[in-house]
Amino acid sequence: LYTARAGLDTLVIEKICPGGQMATTDIIDNYPGFDAGVDGIELGMKMAAGAERFGAKSAYAEITEVDLAPAVKRVVTTDGTYLGKTVIIATGASPRPLGLEGEQALIGRGVHYCAHCDGRFYKGKTVMVVGGGNSAASDALYLSGLAEKVIVVHRRDTLRATKIYHAPLMRAENVEFCWNSTVTALHADKRIDSVTLTDLTSGQEREVKIDGLFVSIGRQPATELFAEQLALDAHGYIIADESTKTSIDGVFAAGDVRTKELRQVVTAAADGAVAAHMAETYLAMQE
Repeated sequence: LYTARAGLDTLVIEKICPGGQMATTDIIDNYPGFDAGVDGIELGMKMAAGAERFGAKSAYAEITEVDLAPAVKRVVTTDGTYLGKTVIIATGASPRPLGLEGEQALIGRGVHYCAHCDGRFYKGKTVMVVGGGNSAASDALYLSGLAEKVIVVHRRDTLRATKIYHAPLMRAENVEFCWNSTVTALHADKRIDSVTLTDLTSGQEREVKIDGLFVSIGRQPATELFAEQLALDAHGYIIADESTKTSIDGVFAAGDVRTKELRQVVTAAADGAVAAHMAETYLAMQE
């Protein structure tokens, strides 16, 4: 939207459909301007239509190769090769799955990766949060205000989350901890109804009844294509500060794919505006 409005020749390459990860969310309640929430797919389509209104073009293809170092960058896709003087990378990041049999089929049917997106469906019910970092602790706290019971499962005997989360979680009467444990199987009919928990110390297994499972064990940035060309941090995210500049001139990173504190639709949209401004500035300096 911002590059098109600036009069730049703009092409958006999408693998499947506009919106990326938010297109997998039924209702987004925390994006400004939608007082009743908005369907993720609908928001993605509206964003695409808004950009196209100002002349942006969309191509639906999978990118297979990139060459970002030259002044004119090259992007090879399953539908042809594109050249551009600047590239804004917005490939995002996806939640890291447990990797269990049947997990993918149960997404949206009891298995979730975003408590703030889907927690509202579990008011008065029993949910399980898998993980021990800041995201898992934050998810558990949020869900404790909605669910009747929250079971936190962690591979270690204490949370890895920063201390600020420990006290409120320990005080919450409806939060139960399963330490040194991991989920090893999912059980479902049409929806998930229980999981198998394995004690990592004794090896003992037990079945636990739940209504919903929230997986919070980290995220996987979509940076495989750029690993040999751009500087990445230890977790695979593109190193780029609030300017969105990467280690290569003329290449910018926006949204969940870059190093940042908060990964939400609203912060990704803000990154897009900054990246567009920086790209426009970069091109002006090349003239």
